[in-house]
Amino acid sequence: MLPLLRNQIEVFLAPKRIDWVQSLRGFKPVKQPVMTVPVSQSTEQQTAWEQALNKLETELPDNANADITVTLSNHWVRYVTLSPQTEINTPEEVYAYADFRMREIYGTRVDNWVISISMWNPASGAICAAIPHELLARTEAIVKNHGNRLNRIEPYFTAVLDKWEKTFQAQKSFVALVETDRLCIGVLKDGIWQNIRNQHILNNVADELWAVLDQEAVLTGQKETVETVYLLAPEHPDLVLPPDCGWQISPMQTEKSAIPEHYPRPFTDDVQENACLA
Repeated sequence: MLPLLRNQIEVFLAPKRIDWVQSLRGFKPVKQPVMTVPVSQSTEQQTAWEQALNKLETELPDNANADITVTLSNHWVRYVTLSPQTEINTPEEVYAYADFRMREIYGTRVDNWVISISMWNPASGAICAAIPHELLARTEAIVKNHGNRLNRIEPYFTAVLDKWEKTFQAQKSFVALVETDRLCIGVLKDGIWQNIRNQHILNNVADELWAVLDQEAVLTGQKETVETVYLLAPEHPDLVLPPDCGWQISPMQTEKSAIPEHYPRPFTDDVQENACLA
């Protein structure tokens, strides 16, 4: 086994919280305890992601020789699915297609976004995600200014797919990711991602999850008497759907498939506002 040559820091960045875990380099990397800090509410002068990055800037250690991976809350990500197109093959063609699909839905706001695309397959399409360019640039600057190195920024939903997609049924799967005040649902049918809905939660989490699942099931063209939803909701460990609602939950988080340690859990009494990475 090769030694871990650089420290690793994995960060989850959200409007109301930052979670992280640090692994110290060596032949047997040592993981530090998971740390969580609340983030102050945004103001008229600053957006929620600016507030979160301000908090991150105060928490990162200087010159830790660390590679940093940031998982970004779905609050700040926009998604579209890219349907299969056999005539699209080159990277330039794929990017033009993704840019067109983003603009088709979100208009000129895309001018200020950075677009990323999953592995393109002309027969099964891909998923496209976008985040504010300023968010990316500010994150890169904060990491660099502290003497660390940004490994990658990954949207929460696509990070979950990277870990669990092989467990889904390719014929038809509903995938739900729930975080504080946010619900993201993807629909996979015949090996093709049909739709991704990413929306704010206004009322009861279970009620909104049920309603959106029913809507998405209808859009697939055929809703079974009982459908299955693959669910990940680490901030809502007690989330259940009503019996006889036409849905059964298949948890992604199991004893054999634990969630990454930096993913958000419910706040506990011992969360310290001034906890530090150093």
